Amino acid sequence: MVFGHNTNVTVDGTIFHVQTEDRGVRSAVLDTTVHCRGRVLHRRTTKYHDLLPLDADREQALKTRLDEQHRIVVEELRSGALQVAAPPMAPARPASGGAPVGTVAGAKIPEKDQPGVSTPAAPPADVIAVEMLNPRTWLTGKHATLYLVVRQKAGGAAVGNARVTARVAGAAELTEVSAMTRTDGHVYLEFDMPRITSEDAALVIEAVAGDSRGQLRFQLRAKPKMPAVG
Repeated sequence: MVFGHNTNVTVDGTIFHVQTEDRGVRSAVLDTTVHCRGRVLHRRTTKYHDLLPLDADREQALKTRLDEQHRIVVEELRSGALQVAAPPMAPARPASGGAPVGTVAGAKIPEKDQPGVSTPAAPPADVIAVEMLNPRTWLTGKHATLYLVVRQKAGGAAVGNARVTARVAGAAELTEVSAMTRTDGHVYLEFDMPRITSEDAALVIEAVAGDSRGQLRFQLRAKPKMPAVG
C-alpha cells in the first residue's frame, strides 16, 4: 500500500500545507494539493496507468513517483518557483495568553502547532464544521496524524482559537488528545492508536468555539484475530 505525505511549508511567515496521496488504482492518479487557511490553492496530478497492474516492483516505483512529486512541489513552494496567494486572514485580536499544549498518553503536541493569537468571539451554536484534510493518509501503521481545519458553515471563514479534541471510543484504554486551532483554523493532532476492542469503535473529533460545536465521526474496525495453529 502506498501512503501519502503531509508537509507544512512556511513562506514569508505564512504556513502552507502540502499533501500528496495516491487516489487508488481505479483512478490511477497521484494527487498533490497546497492548502492554506482551509482553501486549496494549487493542485498537481499525474497518472500512473503505465504501472498497472501493480506488483511488488511497480508498487516501489509508484512510491518513488509519489515521493518525488511531493518533494518537487515542496521545493518549488520554498524556492518561489511555485507562487500561490494566501487567502486573507480572519480579523484577530491579541491573545491574553498562550494556549495549553495538548497531550496524549503523556506525549506533548508540538509547541509549533499551538496558536499564538485568538480570534473574535465565536459564532452562534451549531454553525461551525470540522474537516479532516488528510482522510486517506491519517493512519500509518498504529500512528495517527490528523490535519484538521475548523470553519464557519456559512461562508467558510476560518475559526481560530477553537479547541479540537480527538478521542478513540471503544478502545482498550482511554486515548484523547486536544489542541487549539491557529488563526487560520488549522490544527495538528498526533497520537498512537490504542487496541480496538469494540465493534462500534470510532474516532470522534469535536471542535468547540464558545457555544459552537462541530463533530466528525469515523467508524473503526477491530483487526480480526488470527486463528490458533495446532
